Amino acid sequence: MTYIPKGKHLIAGEWIGGDRTFRSAPAHGPVHDFASGQVDLVNRAADAAEQAFEIYAHTTREERAAFLEAIADEIDARGDQVTEIGTQETALPEGRLQGERGRTTGQLRLFAQHIRDGAYLDRRHDGALPDRQPPRPDLRLIQRPIGPVAVFGASNFPLAFSTAGGDTASALAAGCPVIVKGHPAHPGTGEIIAEAIHAAIQKTGMPAGVFSFIHGDTHEVGKALVEHPLIKAVGFTGSLRGGRALFDLCAARPEPIPFFGELGSINPCFVLPAAMQARSAAIAEGWVGSLTLFAGQFCTNPGLLVLPEEGADAFAEAAARALEAVAEQVMLTDGMAQSYRDGAGRVGKLASPVAQADSHGRNARPNVYRTGAEDFLRDHTLGEEVFGPMGLIVTTRDADQMIQLARGLEGQLTATLQMDDGDTELAARLMPVLERKAGRVLANGWPTGVEVADAMVHGGPYPASTNFGATSVGTMAIRRFLRPVSYQNIPEALLPPDLRGM
Repeated sequence: MTYIPKGKHLIAGEWIGGDRTFRSAPAHGPVHDFASGQVDLVNRAADAAEQAFEIYAHTTREERAAFLEAIADEIDARGDQVTEIGTQETALPEGRLQGERGRTTGQLRLFAQHIRDGAYLDRRHDGALPDRQPPRPDLRLIQRPIGPVAVFGASNFPLAFSTAGGDTASALAAGCPVIVKGHPAHPGTGEIIAEAIHAAIQKTGMPAGVFSFIHGDTHEVGKALVEHPLIKAVGFTGSLRGGRALFDLCAARPEPIPFFGELGSINPCFVLPAAMQARSAAIAEGWVGSLTLFAGQFCTNPGLLVLPEEGADAFAEAAARALEAVAEQVMLTDGMAQSYRDGAGRVGKLASPVAQADSHGRNARPNVYRTGAEDFLRDHTLGEEVFGPMGLIVTTRDADQMIQLARGLEGQLTATLQMDDGDTELAARLMPVLERKAGRVLANGWPTGVEVADAMVHGGPYPASTNFGATSVGTMAIRRFLRPVSYQNIPEALLPPDLRGM
């Protein structure tokens, strides 16, 4: 059955419309009208979240785990409808949306399993030492939820990084109510997922204010959310410009709050000499496949490839041949397509073309350019992210220059080594540099595709993210929305249940 959006906000269990509306801009399929968010809705949602927090923060781990699993079940129950409206709004193919839905529900179920285990609470107990001089009191520590959290839906992941994505799932797992500002690029997709969360709230008896969803096509709602005094943290995935503006608002509040923003990355890949000599063409084909996957609309898109000058011509030719087989693709929005054209045009004025093609409308064709390390290090703009299927090859004259280039990079989500056994010595020199630059370092793979697992880090030094000690993917993401509380000589009956009996 086709999903027909209500075009309304969900505020603490109530679907609310409004006089001011905006229209969706799907790649294909019907256009729908949606109520545009207002500041008064933010106030209502924040008040409801604060009231819900007093209850939800004290639910048991089992109760919250059952809630997360119920959300996953409700999303799966709407699977065909989610895929249909998601493909219409974003132009992402059905297989991609189905896979992303599986990742989203799998993440919810993984978090449920993780909080059941309880290790994330980092419980500690230093027993009293009354005979010591001076005496030591009884001390117990546990991680506690911080309060209502605001989450901004991402444009490029309408499921896994949006309404019920990693930020929402980890905040709910931690015991924090969530208010989501939906992304206007996929408002219907956001709404149907909000409907699934609402159904899970009703099924499990959670307080209605534990989740609210506000449509928004202006900056007004986002600004009101991050400035609201009841909001205690913000999760964001998006552009450097937009994220930095919200980050600054969070820091300028009378009570500054943490802003967990993932802002952008060019995800450098280093092709080392032995690997270059042994399998240059295969590496070029793998890079092109990763670079152009779903029109390059990944935060882990490998936009920078660093390699030795020797053999660079043959590598570029192999990359150009691989690019000939890549068809024109539809981007998520008209605005993103225009930004891609602007960015590719900017780089094209500074570097030599390897493969260049014009793009029109909402469509994108890949562009790859080439330059030397000296020019790259001299012009900072060559290291700026271009969101879409654009790559830059940078050649280096020797190992020292490759390491110099690595040191000159800004913070990244990922850094990749393409290496063979003969490259171990150079790789060992690069590793101390790269682990300071990126949240994830990988060998002989490509960074597109982020496994949801305990050991995953999706974050990195600024500007990749605004908090280098956090991740937005994996179970450690829950820790963002917790804070340690120490209890000194507190009677057993007053301690959080998870601390009793230690």
